[in-house]
Amino acid sequence: MKDYYKIGEISKIYGIGRDSLMYYEELGILKPIRDTNGYRLYSISDIWKLNLIKELRTLNFSMKKIKDYIDNRNIEITKEVLKEEIHIIDKQIKDLSKQKENIINRLNNIDNVVNGCELYTIKVVYMNERKALKLNGDISRDEDVDFLVKKLQKKFEEKFYVLGNKNIGAIYDLNQLKENIYNQYKSVFCLLEDKEKSYNLLLEKGYYVTYSYRGAYCTNKEHLPKILEFIKENNYKIKSEPIEIYKIDVHETSLDNEYITEIQFPVEKY
Repeated sequence: MKDYYKIGEISKIYGIGRDSLMYYEELGILKPIRDTNGYRLYSISDIWKLNLIKELRTLNFSMKKIKDYIDNRNIEITKEVLKEEIHIIDKQIKDLSKQKENIINRLNNIDNVVNGCELYTIKVVYMNERKALKLNGDISRDEDVDFLVKKLQKKFEEKFYVLGNKNIGAIYDLNQLKENIYNQYKSVFCLLEDKEKSYNLLLEKGYYVTYSYRGAYCTNKEHLPKILEFIKENNYKIKSEPIEIYKIDVHETSLDNEYITEIQFPVEKY
């Protein structure tokens, strides 16, 4: 084994960029010597430090903390560092377990919608109060809905996910609906869990006329007139803007004949 290694060799062995090695030198962690040509030469002493840096950086230890440990290590401090590693790994396991559970729920959501959604049937359903996050924006095309959903997700990225989420939707412009314009929306939203305390939209409890269909968003013009006619024939009054929820959409499939959308009109009797 050689006593000294050039920066290119160290960089290749450890998969560490030259800039990082020079940064460690700037911090005083590595102390390479120079050969007669001025090239950096790293000793065996630098090698074991790189082993430590690589391990602790994978657990997001700061470089300051790593330097303090390297400069002042002893058995007790090493034991404390190892205990901290265990704590960090336990948290990662907990976070990953939660993430796995979330993904399983999203898989179940897709199965439940595909296999359990009753299509092309008008129903009157009582719904409890629902909390949601909303982002306003005049929308008249499918692409606009998708773009606004992405903006909503970016704004509240810690609050909800996109893939496998059956609670993302848009709010119709009711005035436009009355003029037989079926592709005009006022905002997009994502429904939240009941326990959520941070929200900016509250959908009122009450009765909703609901209808689910399969196919591209633009086919809603085939279904909305049926719903509006049902509401009129049964002496219902539309209380506020109707919504549509994308149970299966572009996020889950590129085949628009696999999309499943649910339309909901909040109503009350005259």
